[in-house]
Formats: sequence, structure tokens, C-alpha cells
Amino acid sequence: MLAPSLLWLEILNVAARRWGWTAPQLEQLAAALPELGFDLIEPELTGIAHWAARGLTAYDAAYVAIAEQTGAQLVTDHDEIVGTAPELAAALGTA
Repeated sequence: MLAPSLLWLEILNVAARRWGWTAPQLEQLAAALPELGFDLIEPELTGIAHWAARGLTAYDAAYVAIAEQTGAQLVTDHDEIVGTAPELAAALGTA
């Protein structure tokens, strides 16, 4: 599984802001994230720019850019990503 390094930031953000986890819980989560088996890679900035120009946030565009540069299929529950890049992204549950 491939992802941009910002994946860890997004996970920690959800756990802190949406779920209200405490500092010890977040620290435990942060320590466990590298064990999830993701290969973190940095997307090419020109790829991010390409997809951001089509309406995606730069954050969402990073995932699409990685799929494009590696030839991997992006599986997501984000309808806007699937609608913007259907040739690269599949809806979760349909991939």
C-alpha cells in the first residue's frame, strides 16, 4: 500500500479533533502508525498541481498524483476524488 507521508498527519488529526483522543492515546497511535505496512512516498509536485487545477485540494491531489506516478489504483471513499479521476480511483467497496 502506498500513501503520501501526510497520511499520518491526517490520521492523527481525525483522532485528535473528531474523536477527541487524549495525548497518551495520540502518542500511542503515533508510535503504531509506522507498523501499518504503508510505503510512504512523496508525490511529484507537478502531479499535485495537475489534479489541484481540476478542483481537488492539494491534499487529495497528493493521493491521486501517487496513483498516477506509480500506476497503482487509488481506493477511496471520497466521491470527489473518484469523480475527478475515475481512471485512477475506485470507490471503496467497488475496487
